[in-house]
Amino acid sequence: MQEQILILDFGSQYTQLIARRVRELNVYCEIHPFNDPPPLTEDIKGVILSGSPCSVSEADAPDVDLSAYRGKVPVLGVCYGAQLMVHKNGGYVQPSTIREYGRARLHEVNDKLDLMKEITVNSQVWMSHGDTISQLPENFDIIASTPSVRVAAYKIQDEQTYGIQFHPEVTHSTEGKIVLRNFVVHICDCSQDWTPKTFIEETVDGLKAQLGEDKVVLGLSGGVDSSVAAMLIHQAIGKNLYCIFVDNGLLRKGEFQQVLDSYKHMGLNVKGVDARAAFYAALEGLTDPEDKRKAIGRTFIEVFDAEAHSIQDVKWLGQGTIYPDVIESVSVKGPSATIKSHHNVGGLPERMKMKVVEPLNTLFKDEVRLVGKTLGIDEAIIGRHPFPGPGLAIRILGDVTAAKVALIQEVDHIFIDGLKKAGLYNEIWQAGAILLPIQSVGVMGDERTYESVVALRAVSSVDGMTADWYHLPYEFMGDISNEIINRVKGVNRVVYDISSKPPATIEWE
Repeated sequence: MQEQILILDFGSQYTQLIARRVRELNVYCEIHPFNDPPPLTEDIKGVILSGSPCSVSEADAPDVDLSAYRGKVPVLGVCYGAQLMVHKNGGYVQPSTIREYGRARLHEVNDKLDLMKEITVNSQVWMSHGDTISQLPENFDIIASTPSVRVAAYKIQDEQTYGIQFHPEVTHSTEGKIVLRNFVVHICDCSQDWTPKTFIEETVDGLKAQLGEDKVVLGLSGGVDSSVAAMLIHQAIGKNLYCIFVDNGLLRKGEFQQVLDSYKHMGLNVKGVDARAAFYAALEGLTDPEDKRKAIGRTFIEVFDAEAHSIQDVKWLGQGTIYPDVIESVSVKGPSATIKSHHNVGGLPERMKMKVVEPLNTLFKDEVRLVGKTLGIDEAIIGRHPFPGPGLAIRILGDVTAAKVALIQEVDHIFIDGLKKAGLYNEIWQAGAILLPIQSVGVMGDERTYESVVALRAVSSVDGMTADWYHLPYEFMGDISNEIINRVKGVNRVVYDISSKPPATIEWE
């Protein structure tokens, strides 16, 4: 039985960050919507209530019955979660006269209580709220204050239930990790035994029990998620795992053979499929990003389905789904508005009439990488930048042709290779080149040119949900621009994308 912390999500943008901080303490946790809380089981050691964009005074404000948890396990309310417990127990929460957002200082701290142990006076915390707790119920005690927020933290008498108005999960709360450690480790008494090694052992044992002697087919992409998923399933069932790696003609330069070669050393049963012609035919004449994504997804299903059916008696489809995908599908307000079609191909299980096995669906991306390292997977795969499922098709704005793919492959190769040689690749979350649907005037050797423009993109991020453009050194950018223009026929201008996410996305399409 794996002990865990339960996080009830009220829709905060920081909920996943709470989970990440808890897991950094080597404690497993799960996020569940506030309107579908799980029953209290022996493995749940404590409960954290997240923040929310809502106000407790709204008529349809998110609410939850905490009677199943309070007094039985420790409870910590963060921001909205703290206000909700005050509101439900006879206290008062009112709109702030001045909305407090940003850095604040704790000028009073009761560090004798477990939650606030080792928290220093004048400690910086991060506030993000439009309401303020104006009056606590009788059995609630203040345990921390800021100059402008009297109730920055409280404890309910005679039970291990706490509320904090600030966000300990963000880095701006400089001692926030200590608060979470105090709650998770000292108050909830979690043993901190959830490590990549224990995850592998438990997952492989679970897969053996789940799959038995059944056959599994899995589509490899060359990326970290599908590779780690494949290795876990392989450890459980060996040669009963059949991996298929499809060349859709939209991969990076030389990537198809490089990936196949890297998998040879991993002992995986892998078949490479050259389907470039089918994908180019499906993409012919398409310019809308969604049309391109759907055409690629549809073609992949057709190719993968045909290859999978050449293997007899396959009952399972392996997928590298990770935890953020799962959280999104059960989010508080339902799946978010479609920004772009997800790169995972959702139609496969239904078409192929297979059950799905997803060994990574409780892990964040950085946790997948740690598991991969523990499994001994090649660093070239573990450290590989995320690459979109539709590949270079969504880095070529407008219609996709073999000639355009070849051009952007050369540009991308020069850029990525340059990042690696300069020691910058591992500092960056994701990088690539985009072929723009415009041409510009240039001069080469006294001759006028009218050729393509390419944009370079490099971002820093933790999980891809938000990202900032990476500040590449000017000298590096100058050298790379010169090399691209000199070596890639058809390109005479290079630009650099300095947009952050939000408002821009990492990919252009």
